[in-house]
Amino acid sequence: MDELKFRRHAYGEPQSQDPEFLAAINEDSSREEFVNDLKFLDAKLEQALKVDVPDDLSDKLILRQQLTHHHSQRKKTGFMVAMAASVAFVAGISFSLLRLAPVDLGDHALAHVYHEDEAMTADQNVSFKDVNVQLASLKGLENSRFTQQPGEVFYTTYCDFQGVKSIHLVMEGQQGKVTLFVVPAEKRFMLEESFADENYKGMGFEANDAYMLAVAEQEEDLEYVKKEIINTFI
Repeated sequence: MDELKFRRHAYGEPQSQDPEFLAAINEDSSREEFVNDLKFLDAKLEQALKVDVPDDLSDKLILRQQLTHHHSQRKKTGFMVAMAASVAFVAGISFSLLRLAPVDLGDHALAHVYHEDEAMTADQNVSFKDVNVQLASLKGLENSRFTQQPGEVFYTTYCDFQGVKSIHLVMEGQQGKVTLFVVPAEKRFMLEESFADENYKGMGFEANDAYMLAVAEQEEDLEYVKKEIINTFI
């Protein structure tokens, strides 16, 4: 069972007794720890939801539209988790517990691109040394760095991926600009090799202890930037 299939199975059925799933857990102690975290989350959610429902509960629930247009076309696990989190909040679930919930990095990357569209017009001529300074402030990536300029970089800033401090870059591709997110790896993050909506194509890949998410209009630009990163990031 590959890592992506294992994680999807774990998110959906952490208590599963499927032989293939159990064998995958035994292959790596970190997988056992990951599954135990999910089991702990299930137990906490079940306990928190076993409460008396106040008569005025319906008056206290505030429904919020948290998904942008591209989310409405992609029914993902993240949507169900977000809705469950809203109910859990009313029942008294703490913020630290909610951070154990799985996060679809592809959805978050696309949302960031739409939310920070002004980044695509920037022209800051950023040096890789400046990016390295930012990397040194990220938890888990203190020793990671670019060894040389990974092509032209037009824009850089910090961004937030579900409470995790990350870096948002805009780089030059072969045909157009590419948005690249450098995110410290966490077990709860779901990294897909490809994702897309009606406007953009996305690619996810790992480089050392970081998850890289590239978003562009042309797939050729994604491959180009991935090659640049693989050759310069350590």
